[in-house]
Amino acid sequence: MASKRLLKRDVNYVLGDIIDAVYLHQMANPKEDTAKSEAIVDEAIADFDELIIKINQKDVENKKQHFKAIEKDLQAKAEKLVKKVNAL
Repeated sequence: MASKRLLKRDVNYVLGDIIDAVYLHQMANPKEDTAKSEAIVDEAIADFDELIIKINQKDVENKKQHFKAIEKDLQAKAEKLVKKVNAL
């Protein structure tokens, strides 16, 4: 079972790396419109906030199952964001 601390760290690293990739794309392509890339950053921040709220929930009966669901949710959100970054 993942601990709260490790799960928060994973969320931070994964979504932070995606945001870094977006900013690297912006620096590599300065003449492109940044509206699409900024939308990806905003979505990553919203996903981060949503996942942290889920991690900090107090009224969870089965923590192990709850954390596994959060890990799967993180993976799905990260894959979706990476596809959007690759499409830029």
